[in-house]
Amino acid sequence: MTQPPPGPAPQAGPPVDVADSSVGDLMTNVMKDLSTLVRQEVDLAKAETKAEAGKAAKGAAMVGGAGLAGYMVLLFLSVALWQGLENVMDGGWAAVVVAAVWAVAGAVLYVTGRSEFRRINPKPERTVETLQRVPDALKGERP
Repeated sequence: MTQPPPGPAPQAGPPVDVADSSVGDLMTNVMKDLSTLVRQEVDLAKAETKAEAGKAAKGAAMVGGAGLAGYMVLLFLSVALWQGLENVMDGGWAAVVVAAVWAVAGAVLYVTGRSEFRRINPKPERTVETLQRVPDALKGERP
């Protein structure tokens, strides 16, 4: 779903009589309007890209935090679990069991972080939509 562009929407004014205008004046007005349009499209692209970068940062922070938490848990609980399992089985097998448990936990954290990254949309959708309307607008057609 697309959102409306930031700021007030420009309103089309009433038709202007250009019979007494020179070609130079008309070209100046067209270039000014085109310059404004390009500037607004660049601003829109920047705003959309900034929003998507925020999502990427959030996903990266979650994956990084999950990695650090996973490491700390692995470090402290692994030793405790390993020592506890040594009461029931050989120390080597106890280490293998502990490693398998943390491999599963790491896989779950990885899949969760990857799903956050997949939600990122780097394409500025609204900018593309409005740029597709530019040729028609230059021809004087309205959407």
